[in-house]
Amino acid sequence: MAEISETQASKAAQILWNNWRGSTRLDGLPDDCRPATRRDGYTVQAAVARAAGQSSVGWKIAATSEAGQKHINVDGPLAGRLLRDRVLPPGTPIPFLNNLMRVAEAEFCFRLARDLPAKGSPYSPDEATAAVASAHPSIEIPDSRYNDFPRAGAPQLIADTACANWLAIGPAFAETWRSLDLAAHKIEVSTSGSFTRAGTGAAVLGDPRIALAWIANELIANGEALREGDYVTTGTWVVPVPIKSGDTIAVDYGRLGKFAVTIA
Repeated sequence: MAEISETQASKAAQILWNNWRGSTRLDGLPDDCRPATRRDGYTVQAAVARAAGQSSVGWKIAATSEAGQKHINVDGPLAGRLLRDRVLPPGTPIPFLNNLMRVAEAEFCFRLARDLPAKGSPYSPDEATAAVASAHPSIEIPDSRYNDFPRAGAPQLIADTACANWLAIGPAFAETWRSLDLAAHKIEVSTSGSFTRAGTGAAVLGDPRIALAWIANELIANGEALREGDYVTTGTWVVPVPIKSGDTIAVDYGRLGKFAVTIA
């Protein structure tokens, strides 16, 4: 099967970005520019960043948990670019205009100290973690540009930046995170002061460090790579939490601290 051409990728990307920018949706990309494989999806995704005129500041991983995979009807994780203007500093209200998914995801985010380029073998979790400069709390408010995103399929979802929308990143955790068993570490999420649900790092491919290694290897396999300074948010530790405009989403990371955002 021939790979998608740059012309096709640019056409698909402009359609997706027009819908993202306008808070509108489509049923699916046209047949003449629809990605058929994961690699095609990443080609379109790169073109979306160009169409947006925004640099990427890192990556997200969608569907690292069983709940996340069920939410978008895929059988494994997806990587998505984080566009510069969509990553918000602490204290910034998160816009909620016409959000279709209407959920918040409590995550664990890494920032890289150095590149993770292609090498002769896949990166292990220990190798990937050794490249981390800092770890941060993060809360994602995802969305899709497809009306029926659970039926879009992995290539189209990857093209649509793996349901990226808004991400808030908090101040760095204390370096004690490195000595924690992140798989067993528990967090609790509340909306507007009411306890909602809890989860552990085991939800994201068994451990956030494993998720970091997964995306390092996934990107290399598809012509990309993690770079120095990139943020990588590794997926939700809890079943996505339903939200509405006006909510405050607070995540208690236990001994690592707390982080909260407000939905505009």
